[in-house]
Amino acid sequence: MQCFSANPKEMFASLWRHRDLIRASTRREILGRYRGSALGLLWSLFNPIFMLVIYTFVFSVVFKARWSGGGESKTEFALVLFIGLIVFNIFSETINRAPGLIISNANYVKRVVFPLEILPFVSLLTALFHGAISLGVWLLAYLVIFGIPPGTIFYLPLILLPFILFIMGLSWILSSLGVYLRDVGQFVGILTMVLMFLSPIFYPITAVPEVFRGMLFMNPLTLVIEQVRSVLYFGVSPSYNLLAMHFVFSLAMSWLGFAWFQKTRKGFADVL
Repeated sequence: MQCFSANPKEMFASLWRHRDLIRASTRREILGRYRGSALGLLWSLFNPIFMLVIYTFVFSVVFKARWSGGGESKTEFALVLFIGLIVFNIFSETINRAPGLIISNANYVKRVVFPLEILPFVSLLTALFHGAISLGVWLLAYLVIFGIPPGTIFYLPLILLPFILFIMGLSWILSSLGVYLRDVGQFVGILTMVLMFLSPIFYPITAVPEVFRGMLFMNPLTLVIEQVRSVLYFGVSPSYNLLAMHFVFSLAMSWLGFAWFQKTRKGFADVL
């Protein structure tokens, strides 16, 4: 039986070794999603804008949520809300697809030697592509309304790197579990919906009663959303201590997920 290395170095070495395959697979995934539609890739632009309009109306008009003491306009509220949506959509798009990744690519398991460990990364890159388009729309809107974004925007990669590592670790675990437990996909769909409303996307943390705020910070999305919002919109530098702790935790999570995937992949062919 073939042995698959769970060494932490192999986690990065495999992605680098198969970078051309990852690039081609990501391109095929993005283009294939919109193949045959009249608007093509423009749907990746329209979808987040449409959801933004709906959420902005519901939470700023109906529920009258505010971030800065009630003085901001609906447009400013939309910009703040959109940041949270971008972060959440990257997470949810990747995680919701993870349980079905191996099942939907069973031919790679049974018939050919294929680096299955890259499939969650391809899914993540696809989500990051859509996130980049949404971020481009946000930056354009900010330029029109306020002008040049704050210099703290250059902290964004430092915040997203540990977030990406965390998503990868969780994706490896879920994609493996999805092979053995088909109910995982249903559970993950419900969980991501719960996380969306337990994240400070539509409301500031200060709007949550203090007794419940600790629960919000148990949500892995809360820290990322708050930090991304701070550097993009409010011009506040992130906490280096929090960044360091987040990176260490995410790196450990990514390796644990990779190790779990490598140990359990031996049984994929038998189950499928």
